Amino acid sequence: MKHLLIICFLFWAGSAHGEEKKNQFKVAGKTFEVPVTWKVEKPSSKMRKAQYKNGKAEIVVFYFGAGSGGSVEANVNRWIGQFKEPKEELSTKVEKAEVKKSKITTVSAKGTYMSGSPFGQKVPMPNYAMRGAIIECEGGPIFIKMTGPMDEVLSFAKDFDKTVRSGL
Repeated sequence: MKHLLIICFLFWAGSAHGEEKKNQFKVAGKTFEVPVTWKVEKPSSKMRKAQYKNGKAEIVVFYFGAGSGGSVEANVNRWIGQFKEPKEELSTKVEKAEVKKSKITTVSAKGTYMSGSPFGQKVPMPNYAMRGAIIECEGGPIFIKMTGPMDEVLSFAKDFDKTVRSGL
C-alpha cells in the first residue's frame, strides 16, 4: 500500500508539474497563450521579456513599462526601417483594432530584413517578413514581433495574431 501511495504521488507530481509548463508568457499583468510549436528560448538581451523560435522564425516580446518604449508610430517606422528596401517596396500593411479595451496596431512587411542588434553589424536576410503587434494598455505598451523567412512568417501569422489577442 505504501508503494502504491508513493507511485500515485509521483504520478500526480509529474502531472502537476506538466501543467505549470504551459506555453505562455506573462507581461504587464497579462498572460498570453503561445502555440506549442513555439520553442522557448532564453532572451538574448535584458530588453526582451520573452523569446521564441518557430522553425527559423523568431518571436520576441518587449515591455518597458508606462511612458516608455516610444510611440506606436515611432515603433512602426523603426520596424519598417529594419528592412533594406524603402517602405513603398515592402508591401507594408498597418492595421489598428480595439480588443477588450486595448488598442492593437499590427504591422507586416516583406523584403530584405537587416538582422542584428540595434547598434551592431547588420546581416541582410533576403525574402524575409515581419509581423509585429503593439498592444497599448494601462501599464504601457507591449511589443511582440516575429521575423523570419517570408513563407514561415506568412504561415504563422494566424497563430501570432491569436497569441496577441489571448492576453487581453
